[in-house]
Amino acid sequence: MDINQEVERLRQIPMFAKVDISKLKLLAFTSQLLTCKPGEVLIKVNDPSDCVYLVMDGELEIVSLTTCGREQSIVRQRGDVIGEIAVIAKSRRTATVRALTEARVLRIEADAFIDMMTRNSDVALDVMRQLCDKLAQAMQINESLQARLSELKQEKCSE
Repeated sequence: MDINQEVERLRQIPMFAKVDISKLKLLAFTSQLLTCKPGEVLIKVNDPSDCVYLVMDGELEIVSLTTCGREQSIVRQRGDVIGEIAVIAKSRRTATVRALTEARVLRIEADAFIDMMTRNSDVALDVMRQLCDKLAQAMQINESLQARLSELKQEKCSE
């Protein structure tokens, strides 16, 4: 895929719709387009946070372990950013990411991602929206776990 095609694909993603073409060309030029096979691992827990991935096509699964050692997963699709929390927080990866289907992702270096957010409020706002969605999902999971814990406590007390 040539640089102009890659820029056009980036423009179709809401996060980049209002970004200047020259900035998208620079992003496309400095990023790496990767193709992942189903089951291929893209990120492992404790990997360094040196980049983010933008899902261009396909589905990826983010898998983490609960405190009880059970796997929980969330699916990410076209237009979603993966790994931004660790990059923004300057921390190591907290989950494993693997392809569910054949997927294409754009690997964006951490510095380039931070620079893009700093210089483009629309990009930063979209990243914040995605982070809010992720927080809401985590809160829903927490609420359902709290409700289940309360049920188990009541069952235990009534025995």
